[in-house]
Amino acid sequence: MQLLSQFLRRNDTDEQLMDLIATLMVACKEIALQLREGALAGVLGTTDITNVQGETQKKLDVISNEIMKTVLLNHSLVAGVASEEESESVPGNPDGRYLVVFDPLDGSSNIDINVSVGTIFSILEAPKDQDYSTEHPYLQSGRKQIAAGYVLYGPSAVLVLTTGKGVNMFTMSHTGDFLLTRENVMIPEETREFAINMSNHRFWEPAMRNYVDDLLLGADGPREKNYNMRWVAAMVAEVHRVLTRGGIFTYPWDARSPKKPGKLRLMYEGNPMSMLIEQAGGLATNCYSDIMDVEPDDIHERVSVSLGSRKEVEALMEYHAQVESTKEA
Repeated sequence: MQLLSQFLRRNDTDEQLMDLIATLMVACKEIALQLREGALAGVLGTTDITNVQGETQKKLDVISNEIMKTVLLNHSLVAGVASEEESESVPGNPDGRYLVVFDPLDGSSNIDINVSVGTIFSILEAPKDQDYSTEHPYLQSGRKQIAAGYVLYGPSAVLVLTTGKGVNMFTMSHTGDFLLTRENVMIPEETREFAINMSNHRFWEPAMRNYVDDLLLGADGPREKNYNMRWVAAMVAEVHRVLTRGGIFTYPWDARSPKKPGKLRLMYEGNPMSMLIEQAGGLATNCYSDIMDVEPDDIHERVSVSLGSRKEVEALMEYHAQVESTKEA
């Protein structure tokens, strides 16, 4: 099995990008260790801190965020970072080449019940002569990502990475090294599996309700096949399942927060996951258009997400297009 560094070098990855990815993995290995210790290290439970998203932080949210910030900002290549847990971006080396945007611990509601969580990251080129303590340099569309990925902390710790040349998976060994375990991941075009929080059904747009209702009709409905439903409540775990065996994952707009386009964050979740999905042959949309074409106005901007097996996402988009055409008529 190839080491992560060997694989990247074989694929002619830029040496500085390799260096940054290696540094990211140092942080992720430390987070994996903290998660493994769990209650033994006193890191479970919540704090009395509310983050910029209005969410009460888990202890491990705070710990993971500090690990990521400390490790990355000590690296000379990092001009600045933006975290889901921080209200503002944090400057690093003004001469650095890269910006790193991350969700330090996705799915943290699962921590106390010992269910899979993960770290999501996106790497961007740092525009020259900018103030990296402001959000402006970070407001780049997903198409400008140089690399993206996540580390899933489950029964094993798995890095899923793209540098724009396909998607590859690496498993962390007992030595702490990430070893290549799956190369050139491709998502099946067809699926019989969907993931959505059904408890929100009454709040969705009519198009989303129509689509899911037809899935539930199975072989007797217009989709003419039976579906299984899954829901882990952690985007990393949901996307990992899609990349592993296909499916569709969606977290759509809902009427409880009508002014917000969705719940998930564009920069920290939507863009990096979309890059992975597209590189694996799938589609990643906001139900109407590609997520990576969205031009962000705010580092904490939210987005609706529907991603996965190409033909299933296309079918979902057709439902939305039909409803829109009916409105226009």
